[in-house]
Amino acid sequence: MNKLQIAVAAGLLTLIPAVAMSAGNAAEGKNKSAVCHACHGPTGQSVQPIYPNLGGQYQDYLAKTLREYRNGTRQNAIMAGFAANLSDDDIDDISAWYASQQGLTEIKDK
Repeated sequence: MNKLQIAVAAGLLTLIPAVAMSAGNAAEGKNKSAVCHACHGPTGQSVQPIYPNLGGQYQDYLAKTLREYRNGTRQNAIMAGFAANLSDDDIDDISAWYASQQGLTEIKDK
């Protein structure tokens, strides 16, 4: 490889994280996440302390977790039931929605 080819290859490699994170449509995810609101809240701030907060989590983590519930790698009867009917696009959209939300900024006293 000559220097130009190396420079072009290096430049293209820097785009990989941007492409990987561009999956998912947060606006669609807002609509698709309606069933999630009962436990995780409309913006990802859970309604009960037993449910995790999803708002502000990393999109790739949320998508990976939903896929693991869907394929059975991660075990939870409730989440497996919800995730079973989600397409890859649904998962990407829902993950984009919750990732775009404000995360927790302080620890609440109990």
